[in-house]
Amino acid sequence: MENKFIRVDEVAQELSISKPYAYKLIKKLNDELKEKGFITIAGRVNRQYFEERLYGAAEKHGKEME
Repeated sequence: MENKFIRVDEVAQELSISKPYAYKLIKKLNDELKEKGFITIAGRVNRQYFEERLYGAAEKHGKEME
Protein backbone atom coordinates (compact mmCIF):
# COMPACT_ATOMS: atom_id res chain seq x y z
CA MET A 1 0.00 0.00 0.00
CA GLU A 2 1.30 3.40 -0.99
CA ASN A 3 2.03 5.85 1.84
CA LYS A 4 -0.56 8.64 1.52
CA PHE A 5 1.38 11.07 3.72
CA ILE A 6 4.66 12.88 3.21
CA ARG A 7 6.77 13.56 6.29
CA VAL A 8 9.05 16.44 7.14
CA ASP A 9 12.24 14.60 6.09
CA GLU A 10 10.84 13.94 2.62
CA VAL A 11 9.55 17.52 2.25
CA ALA A 12 12.94 18.94 3.24
CA GLN A 13 14.75 16.66 0.80
CA GLU A 14 12.25 17.14 -2.05
CA LEU A 15 12.46 20.94 -1.86
CA SER A 16 16.09 21.23 -0.69
CA ILE A 17 15.04 23.18 2.40
CA SER A 18 15.82 22.91 6.12
CA LYS A 19 13.72 20.74 8.42
CA PRO A 20 12.45 23.74 10.43
CA TYR A 21 11.19 25.37 7.22
CA ALA A 22 9.67 22.06 6.10
CA TYR A 23 7.74 21.95 9.40
CA LYS A 24 6.43 25.48 8.75
CA LEU A 25 5.35 24.51 5.25
CA ILE A 26 3.58 21.36 6.48
CA LYS A 27 1.82 23.40 9.18
CA LYS A 28 0.61 25.89 6.57
CA LEU A 29 -0.72 23.11 4.33
CA ASN A 30 -2.37 21.36 7.29
CA ASP A 31 -3.99 24.64 8.37
CA GLU A 32 -5.47 24.97 4.86
CA LEU A 33 -6.80 21.41 5.08
CA LYS A 34 -8.29 22.06 8.54
CA GLU A 35 -10.18 25.07 7.15
CA LYS A 36 -11.70 22.73 4.56
CA GLY A 37 -12.82 20.38 7.34
CA PHE A 38 -10.18 17.67 7.08
CA ILE A 39 -8.47 15.97 10.01
CA THR A 40 -4.69 16.48 9.93
CA ILE A 41 -1.64 14.94 11.58
CA ALA A 42 1.18 17.16 12.85
CA GLY A 43 4.50 16.65 11.06
CA ARG A 44 2.98 15.09 7.95
CA VAL A 45 0.65 16.16 5.16
CA ASN A 46 -1.39 14.39 2.52
CA ARG A 47 0.98 13.63 -0.37
CA GLN A 48 -1.59 14.42 -3.08
CA TYR A 49 -2.44 17.81 -1.53
CA PHE A 50 1.28 18.61 -1.16
CA GLU A 51 1.88 17.89 -4.84
CA GLU A 52 -1.20 19.83 -5.95
CA ARG A 53 -0.26 22.93 -3.95
CA LEU A 54 3.42 22.92 -4.86
CA TYR A 55 3.47 21.58 -8.37
CA GLY A 56 -0.07 22.10 -9.63
CA ALA A 57 -0.53 18.34 -10.09
CA ALA A 58 -4.32 18.68 -10.36
CA GLU A 59 -3.98 20.96 -13.39
CA LYS A 60 -1.81 18.37 -15.15
CA HIS A 61 -4.54 15.76 -14.70
CA GLY A 62 -7.27 18.01 -16.10
CA LYS A 63 -8.83 18.82 -12.72
CA GLU A 64 -9.68 22.32 -11.58
CA MET A 65 -7.96 23.62 -8.48
CA GLU A 66 -9.93 25.60 -5.92
